[in-house]
Amino acid sequence: MKKRDASSFALPMMMTRLAMASAETIMRRMAMMAQGTCSAAEYQRMALEKTSATQRSMLALWSGHSHAAIVAPFLVRAQANAKRLRRNG
Repeated sequence: MKKRDASSFALPMMMTRLAMASAETIMRRMAMMAQGTCSAAEYQRMALEKTSATQRSMLALWSGHSHAAIVAPFLVRAQANAKRLRRNG
């Protein structure tokens, strides 16, 4: 069997971290919505960050970057949101 180097695991690890951070962010935001504590700024942030991440991801795609570079904008935002909401929750 061919030995795999660490870089071959980069994208699967990124996808796992993205799934975990996204799930946490969704859970925390849903709790805020259920409690009526989700601000207008948070609702606006939800839409704007997805637009920004999509633009950055598409730029990476069109520029011929790696799959990891295409996923990175979403991972960065999801992890930042989870951390921010964890602190404020």
